[in-house]
Amino acid sequence: MRANTFIMIVLAGVFGVLAVVLVNIWLANQRNAMASSEGVPRDTVVVAAVPLKFGDTLSADKLQEIAWPAGAVPAGAFKTTKDLLAGDGSKQALQSIGTNEPVLATKITGPGQRATLSAVLGEGMKAVSIRVNDVLGVAGFVFPGDRVDVLLTRTVRGDDGTDKSFVDVLLQSIKVLAVDQVADESKESPTVVKAVTVEVSTKDAQKLTLAAGAGQLSLALRQAAASKGETTERITTSDLNGETPADVAARQAELDKQAAAEAEAAAERKRADDKLAGLTQAVERVGSRLDELGKVKPAVAPEVPEVVKEVVKYVQPEPPKNVTVGVFRGVKLESYEVPRQKPEGAVN
Repeated sequence: MRANTFIMIVLAGVFGVLAVVLVNIWLANQRNAMASSEGVPRDTVVVAAVPLKFGDTLSADKLQEIAWPAGAVPAGAFKTTKDLLAGDGSKQALQSIGTNEPVLATKITGPGQRATLSAVLGEGMKAVSIRVNDVLGVAGFVFPGDRVDVLLTRTVRGDDGTDKSFVDVLLQSIKVLAVDQVADESKESPTVVKAVTVEVSTKDAQKLTLAAGAGQLSLALRQAAASKGETTERITTSDLNGETPADVAARQAELDKQAAAEAEAAAERKRADDKLAGLTQAVERVGSRLDELGKVKPAVAPEVPEVVKEVVKYVQPEPPKNVTVGVFRGVKLESYEVPRQKPEGAVN
């Protein structure tokens, strides 16, 4: 026997034993899970034994009771079929209920009541019908339970005497209750309808009633998960006009001008950043120079020799002993030398 064959046989045996061990561990876990679930308190819940649609009358053969964990019973569920069918008169389904789906109080009518739109209206909501055609009604692809936007198209006369048409989004994310006289949400085949009934508040019902006489109403089908409103704007006939080459050139010139302005602003910011960086470097150099100077020991000042100042004293000269006196004799000046007289109190 070759060595490779022997190794393959050994590996096959090892993997076989490992598979058996893993299967036994999984089965043991399953048995433990089943054993632990048996200790959980159980209750009963009434579910649909067959698919139910809007308007179906409930009876014992269309319902059944199944076990349900006591801590997970849905709100509004019934424990027994007797409790569900209790009361004078029959009950009907207000919406589609699938097989084995719990039958809740909100999905059925009261005893003796019919499955009408008034039974499915929300708290404080109203049902309003609007007239549509095969185009305005989204070609019949709007079904009960869908969400739609209501558009209003109007034509008014402007100050210049010309008629101006525009479209506004009147209401958003409005729930459709019925299409014509059909309120069954399980309806799947599209049909051309003449009226659509929607669920709105009292104020929105007033808007719809007024808008029906002010212009033309049309529907826009929304995505099933898109329930939030969005920002809208009025669309006029001027928005329908195509752009001419001159319009394209003007828009391109405006874009080029804006790009040039942005480039100039970027260059100006770069120059300012460069100046700021230069100033920062200069400050850093000055700071480093000051640090170097602070580390240098101050030099000893040389001794200054004593300066001898020369004092000059002013000596008052002695006045002359004689003074010259001039005397005019007619027109002739004659001079005489006379002794100088000392002032009183003078000391020789």
